[in-house]
Amino acid sequence: MLNYIFQDASRNKGNIKIILTLALFRITHCFAKRKRSLLWYFGIPIMIFYRLLVEDLLCVELRAATKVGKGLKIEHGFALVINDQSILGKNVHLRHSTTIGCKMMDDGSQGPSPYIGNNVEIGSNTVILGDIRIGDNAKIGAGSVVIHDVEPNTVVVGNPAKAIKRLK
Repeated sequence: MLNYIFQDASRNKGNIKIILTLALFRITHCFAKRKRSLLWYFGIPIMIFYRLLVEDLLCVELRAATKVGKGLKIEHGFALVINDQSILGKNVHLRHSTTIGCKMMDDGSQGPSPYIGNNVEIGSNTVILGDIRIGDNAKIGAGSVVIHDVEPNTVVVGNPAKAIKRLK
């Protein structure tokens, strides 16, 4: 856990709000991932504090159960919503007003959430929805709506997002 906290802090140098948010996320994640165990019950006050501070006051909805690789970078962390079933790889770079979530099923239940690969850069005001995969080293342009898989090393933009460039 400490390794993850230090790598997150290194990628977010100078941004105290995000460093605090991610450190609290990593600590709270240790409790949240152990559902209904004794450790989970001891962590309830910490999980409540995390939700009140990070989600309600700081406006970063990064649920404690979300699987996030080390080195997460968040710029201008405001209006950020990440579904707890989403998976983010290592060194993902997120910008403000981004939503990563599921599609609602016909019966009202949550469908699968996105898998974001390693070293992915996501622009502001981006929406990524559903059972999709964003490949390693992909770049998602600001304001994009991503509802289909994105190949590795690809730049996508638009609504719906379309590939405009392959990276080397």
